[in-house]
Amino acid sequence: MSERAAPFYCPYCGDEDLQPSEEGHGAWECRSCSRAFRLKFLGLLAQGLTGKSPAAPDGGES
Repeated sequence: MSERAAPFYCPYCGDEDLQPSEEGHGAWECRSCSRAFRLKFLGLLAQGLTGKSPAAPDGGES
């Protein structure tokens, strides 16, 4: 089984100085801004299965 992907940067400050947290699976710590966060995969969207993107709203142009 392959290892899970790690985040490339902090979602708060954008820095790349991340370390796995001792808080458990999916938890990360940013050494730059001193924030901790958790990543979790929620599932696939129904539109992702069809490969179609949602329709853009009509801008009124013809």
